[in-house]
Amino acid sequence: MVVLLCNPDLSWSQTEPDAIKLEENKFQEYFYEALKQKAIENYDKAIVALERCLKLDANNATIYHELGKNYFAQKDYKNAYASFEKANTIDPKNKWFLIGMYDIDYATKNYADAVKVIEKLIPFDAKFKEDLTSLYMNTGEFDKALLLINELNETVGKSERRENYKLQILSQGKHQDTEITNLVEQINKYPKLEENYIALIYLYSKKDNLEKVLETARKLEKEIPNSEWAQVSLFKNYLVANESDKAVKAMNIVLGSTKIDSKIKHRIFNEFLIYVNTHPELTPDLDKAIAYFEEDSSVNVGKEIGKYYHTKKQWDKAEKYYQIGLSKTATPDIESSLLLLEVYTQLEKYDKMAKVAGDMVELYPVQPQFYYYAGLANNQLKQYKKAKEMLETGMDYVVEDITLEINYNIQLGEAYNGLGDNYKKAVYFSKAEALLKKQK
Repeated sequence: MVVLLCNPDLSWSQTEPDAIKLEENKFQEYFYEALKQKAIENYDKAIVALERCLKLDANNATIYHELGKNYFAQKDYKNAYASFEKANTIDPKNKWFLIGMYDIDYATKNYADAVKVIEKLIPFDAKFKEDLTSLYMNTGEFDKALLLINELNETVGKSERRENYKLQILSQGKHQDTEITNLVEQINKYPKLEENYIALIYLYSKKDNLEKVLETARKLEKEIPNSEWAQVSLFKNYLVANESDKAVKAMNIVLGSTKIDSKIKHRIFNEFLIYVNTHPELTPDLDKAIAYFEEDSSVNVGKEIGKYYHTKKQWDKAEKYYQIGLSKTATPDIESSLLLLEVYTQLEKYDKMAKVAGDMVELYPVQPQFYYYAGLANNQLKQYKKAKEMLETGMDYVVEDITLEINYNIQLGEAYNGLGDNYKKAVYFSKAEALLKKQK
């Protein structure tokens, strides 16, 4: 018995389990103390307790993870990151240690490092790809973002956030070609999915590539004949085949659509206008179509139709559509009014000319053209005194316009001729003749 007690090796082997148990008890005591202190936001005390744990177990990943959380709560990002990184080194298969590192990168806006961490997290859970799209947006890696967005759209479906990112990326023209390639691929894979055709048509429209717009619309028509966008292609086919009723129906669907770009609508309308020139029986349908553009402030359709007929010297039609165009504006614009007055000259409608020109003089008192047309009309109506007054007033506003000055002098000569003043008649006709020679 004495010999046994004196054997040092045997004595140690008997007491070691108690020492280990004591250390385990201390470790648990420190660890629970750390959790308790963290719960009441005493992060400094929690950190002290965790450091005591590390003295007992220097390679415990859980303790480093807890240290990271406490440092993070204190916004001590440097020590927090080092703690999470140490935990990850010890146990690289635990995703929560990487998540801790990612949270710090994001909080400190270190998006480039966050990308590296997220790429390590994705093998644990593919849902982290959503975070990666946001990181790419923050790092300005729009090409990578667009590719990832398209991948996620196809694999998990679209989301509002990703669609907003996509709009932001595509607002920069240099990325549109990438998206066009993607959409063409998507259409080939899923030919019955209308939204891809519409998105592709929109991009081609932004590039003013109307031929590609029509080509895409024709593909859409083939796959989804009931689509509003398909009517763009069908309309063209109906015109070529002289199927007027079907063309009108297709046009009205396109013009009434809230999905179709205004550029396409104007293209359709202009093609119909040209068609109506050889099919005048469709003029009522043309007039009805104008109503679709009432809220479109970018172009006055009535005015543009008037110009079309004006160039063809179809004065009656030009008059009609100029009047429609003018009726759509609160205040008559100068160009439309001058064009209408020119048409009245060709039609010799001097009563209407005098009325319009007189009204425009009131609205635009320094525009000499309106005084001229008022003088011309009143001369033709034998209202010579009124013509003289208008012309003499307007002459003061003629600046560096020899042609207009010549016409003014001719009309003043006519006015004085009507008033029986042969002297002034000769003066103004002479001035006109001199200016004509100067002009040559």
